[in-house]
Amino acid sequence: MSNTHYISSNHLSLQRIKQIIDGSYRLVLSEESQQKIIACRNYLDEKLKNSDQPFYGINTGFGSLRNIRISDDQIEQLQENLVMSHACGVGEEVPHEIMKLMLLLKIQSLSYGHSAVSISTVRRLIDFYNNDIIPVIYQKGSLGASGDLAPLAHLSLPLIGKGEAYFEGKKYPAEEIQKIFKYQPIKLQSKEGLALLNGTQFMSAYATLILIKAHKLSRLADIISCISIDAFDALPDPFSELLHNVRPHKGQLETAAFILETLKGSEIFYQQKSDVQDPYSFRCIPQVHGASKDAIGYCDEVVTTEINSVTDNPIIFPEADQILSGGNFHGQPLALALDFLAIALAELGSISERRIFLLVSGQRMLPPYLVATPGLNSGMMIPQYTAAALVSENKQLCTPASIDSIISSNGQEDHVSMGANAATKCFRVIENLETILAIELLNAAQAIEFRKPLNSSNAVEEFLMNYREHVSFNQSDRVLGDDIRKSVKFLLHHQIVNF
Repeated sequence: MSNTHYISSNHLSLQRIKQIIDGSYRLVLSEESQQKIIACRNYLDEKLKNSDQPFYGINTGFGSLRNIRISDDQIEQLQENLVMSHACGVGEEVPHEIMKLMLLLKIQSLSYGHSAVSISTVRRLIDFYNNDIIPVIYQKGSLGASGDLAPLAHLSLPLIGKGEAYFEGKKYPAEEIQKIFKYQPIKLQSKEGLALLNGTQFMSAYATLILIKAHKLSRLADIISCISIDAFDALPDPFSELLHNVRPHKGQLETAAFILETLKGSEIFYQQKSDVQDPYSFRCIPQVHGASKDAIGYCDEVVTTEINSVTDNPIIFPEADQILSGGNFHGQPLALALDFLAIALAELGSISERRIFLLVSGQRMLPPYLVATPGLNSGMMIPQYTAAALVSENKQLCTPASIDSIISSNGQEDHVSMGANAATKCFRVIENLETILAIELLNAAQAIEFRKPLNSSNAVEEFLMNYREHVSFNQSDRVLGDDIRKSVKFLLHHQIVNF
């Protein structure tokens, strides 16, 4: 029997989302959410039947066309036209796991009963999720302001029998999906198209997956740095609790304590040292890794708030008898957080590359490029080049997207967040970070072999033993690109208990 997650107003954490993804959970709409969705839909139907008042996007045009009144007999066509006309995404397809996550987050947002969608629309979205029917969505086209309009339009197209979707690994026209599952196209009622398209689920899905990865990579950066510390024969003093208690940033304290615990019992770490001080990339690991941890923690709070929010427009409050047009779709909180997150992740890669550089530099009794016969063999010379190239690209990707704004919709949407660009840039940063850390692991594992017969700690030795099942010691030159890819795969599949 498959695992089940009930869509409700209960707090949805990143840890719970990871559990849903990893456990291939099926979604079920809770009774509470069903009642809220139906009540909100009924409220809007009654409101429109008994009032001639114009309501933005419900019986009017959109954006700068907001003052054009739409007759009752054209309201359904208005919503379908909205979905079709806004499906203007371009570029590469969004990664499959993010497209599916967008479905989950859109369902969650609609479940609060403030969007006036019909229960059949939400149920169809849940069917898509549970049957792994993944609408084809493109990476470019959202300004991250009036919601993620273009990406969410592509998410919505298969509901009305248009666009494309993946099923069982194959891309189908939506018409074929309908035949396979005997679906009828959804007839969108008033407000439904707008509820589907207004929202921050493109940005939020990217941010959610990036943060899940970021928590893991932050800890892996600590573990790999411990291997590098012993490989470089670095001093234990910079990790003393005394130092960090007098500058008690949370991430700094946590990092220093983790390194001391991980290297407990290491013969290398506590042996007599010939150098009296280490370069910053070793000495300042708690300060740099710790600051990135604190930044990840801040972004975690922002994104968790966002995925538990209603972000379409207008928002309907049946109990207060209010239909309010506002700006909850504006992606500024996410845009700023994603720009900050990209910088924090890039710094983990930047300091990692500096440790790689030192490990191959021929210092502290290590052979140049970590190979026994340098000259005939180039050893680990070029993996450092690769890491440097990725670090450089990350620096370019860290130019903030959120400081940009281009007026759209004939001036009605005159300040936009560009949060969607911040999201896709940050995703590229974290993919680069995965590879940079894999290269540091490749080098640190190679270097620490030259410290034999001394051993590192039990924790480090066990980690290295598992790694050596995938990547062997480099006796002489071979295709190192293969080793890098194997190292990335090892890190992606390595389980971190704390998250």
